[in-house]
Amino acid sequence: MSDIPKKTNTERIKRIYDLCEEHFGDIRFVGIKYHKKIGWIAKAQFDDGFENLTADGETSVEALRKLKKRVKKIINRYNKV
Repeated sequence: MSDIPKKTNTERIKRIYDLCEEHFGDIRFVGIKYHKKIGWIAKAQFDDGFENLTADGETSVEALRKLKKRVKKIINRYNKV
């Protein structure tokens, strides 16, 4: 059996929040919700007029992973400039 501890959605949300706060500044919230037609939606909302970032998936874990991947892509693009 694997000794690797399972991550919770709370830990994933906290990691995305920390990434966004570190690189973009003020952040209002990071969260997930379920939509009947779309599925799970992960959202990061910023205070300073920066657009909201969203990602969707079949599971809440998948939606959070996609959002984190999207945030990291933006950070990497920003760091190259």
